[in-house]
Amino acid sequence: MSGGTTKILDGSTFVLSDGSGDIDPGSTEPVGLFALDTRYLSTWVLTLDGERLHPLSIDDQFYFQNRFFLVASPPSVYIDAKLMVIRSRSVSGGFDEHLTVLNHQDEPVTVTLRIEVAGDFADIPDIWKGAAKKGHGYTRIEDSRLVVGYQREGYHRQTVVTVDRPARFDEHGLELTAELPPQGSWTAEIQVQCQVCGWGGAIVHLGHQWGDASRRTPEEMRDNLEDWTAGAPRLRCDWEPLARTYRRSLADLAALRFTPMLSPGQSLPAAGLPWYLCLTGRDSIVASLQALPFNAQLARTTLRILAARQGSRCDSFREEEPGRILHELRYGEVSAFEEMPYSPYFGSADATMLFVVLLDEYERWTGDGDLVRRLEDEARGALAWIDGYADRAGNGYVSYQPTDEDVGTANQGWKNSWDAISYRDGRLPGFPRATCELQGYAYDAKRRAARLAREFWNDTGLADRLEREAAELRERFNRDFWIADGEYFALALDGDGSRVDALSSNIGHLLWSDIVEVDKRAAVVRHLMGPRLFSGWGVRTLAAGETRYNPLGAHTGTVWPSDNALIAYGLRRCGYKAEAAQIAGSILDVAEFFGGSLPAAFAGYDRTFTRYPVRYPGSGSPQALPAATPLMLLRTMLGLHPHPEFLAVEPALPAGIGRIELLDIPTRWGLIDAFGRDRSQD
Repeated sequence: MSGGTTKILDGSTFVLSDGSGDIDPGSTEPVGLFALDTRYLSTWVLTLDGERLHPLSIDDQFYFQNRFFLVASPPSVYIDAKLMVIRSRSVSGGFDEHLTVLNHQDEPVTVTLRIEVAGDFADIPDIWKGAAKKGHGYTRIEDSRLVVGYQREGYHRQTVVTVDRPARFDEHGLELTAELPPQGSWTAEIQVQCQVCGWGGAIVHLGHQWGDASRRTPEEMRDNLEDWTAGAPRLRCDWEPLARTYRRSLADLAALRFTPMLSPGQSLPAAGLPWYLCLTGRDSIVASLQALPFNAQLARTTLRILAARQGSRCDSFREEEPGRILHELRYGEVSAFEEMPYSPYFGSADATMLFVVLLDEYERWTGDGDLVRRLEDEARGALAWIDGYADRAGNGYVSYQPTDEDVGTANQGWKNSWDAISYRDGRLPGFPRATCELQGYAYDAKRRAARLAREFWNDTGLADRLEREAAELRERFNRDFWIADGEYFALALDGDGSRVDALSSNIGHLLWSDIVEVDKRAAVVRHLMGPRLFSGWGVRTLAAGETRYNPLGAHTGTVWPSDNALIAYGLRRCGYKAEAAQIAGSILDVAEFFGGSLPAAFAGYDRTFTRYPVRYPGSGSPQALPAATPLMLLRTMLGLHPHPEFLAVEPALPAGIGRIELLDIPTRWGLIDAFGRDRSQD
């Protein structure tokens, strides 16, 4: 009906609809009511006297609630609308839809509202592939409610629709009759509930609090959002776009708080809409790391939940190995019947090292040594995985080789598209592949774990060994990955140890991990800030001029804000404050073009070529990594760094940003204020 997709979400549930609020099965967009990786509704279409409705305006002030203002006839300056339909929707384990019909005539009117209802119960991976269902669906009317369900052996899901007014139900939906007086109104409340049905008739109502029979109300969710925002540092600044972006970042992270099944009361950042509102390893870790100075609870929960699901055996189907941190965990049908390895899937080469990095950084900010001691075994398991299973080529480097490229992920770093790792001439390397940033993460994890071993695990022998191994890794890496004639680090080593020589943004992660020797840093920075990698909007994933370079390629030329946040932080860590500020300013400029909400990626065109950043076509929203990116950029610009006895603040701001005040930063030393101002005009 209308262009664009609207969305609301809460926890593990989200609704994607068109601009009228309809879930139209004929839409070219992936619309529906989704919960726990399953589409509970594939049709939800409202008509008034048999006519589809047309949107005048949409109010989406909150991530969990929106309102659609609709009229029956197409809006026209020549025809006055006699009836208005207001469709208010809030999501929580399903959704509540409040219908209001307004009669703007001086005579009474009776109208019929109908909602077409259907559920295909497609698993999200099935939607990608268009796979057929193997169970049976049903629709029935029970006790004045409509039940749409699906069952395949013990896998059983239901959607239940109830109305607070008399309604006529049939197998295709429901009808309501509205009698309106002159200049009067009529309302109805419709509730849609997602259910997981177990053996013996047990039913879990999604969205209910554990031990509570009711779903969260919009008022409760607004209060929760206010509490979440109030718990973060307060930002005051001269540049209003930054303040707007900061508020949007906090709201997007609040929207993406995901509570895994069997983990009541615990939430961590899900990767994002539309396909990854689920438990993930890498994205949850990196988003938590970026948000640490603003909300440490995300990191704490991420560490605890991932530790509880750490690999414990060798399972080639799931690519599980002892000590390995999972990549993603899903609850849909293909996972339940092991048709896909998402229960969970461990095909990530970096999450295990990043788990150790996050554990150390969390303690530095919070002083929570109890969690470090509690997760000692899991951290040791991660370290053992790095030295053992991760060394697939037997050369002392972390590398990856998927068990089955048709089932799992071929590239298991953050650049996981099939063509992300290539030689300059465009050839794809063989397996195993040891990408450069993985070695930086391993180096950083070993150094950080050495501190934890010495200060919390009472194991100086382990600490000494890890420090020695880290130093040896750094020396070997700077020799084996360095491309002398280009003065940059190779993207990877292939299966036979040859350098994969494409120039990429991955080298910026090496500054973040501090694996780059001092005499090579300047050359790396020249490449990062040079015209082949830096577009003016940010650092491209692949340098212009490489054979596979494509400014619209997922990881072959686009710009990813989260990638740039880590690069900027790495530049700052190595003393390149002006360059870090330049990248931070460029990415924050991009946010202004998208209403304060950064896209996951945008095109790598030069800033001189486009006066505005061009969104990457596959970029969904909201997503955790771009949502947390402005928080890490704030940390970078203010030069926030935790030391054992104090928090260092050393601001270096982009030109034109004015003054920044970040107040009540929660730290191990209490609440601390940080100030900075742009000195370019001094």
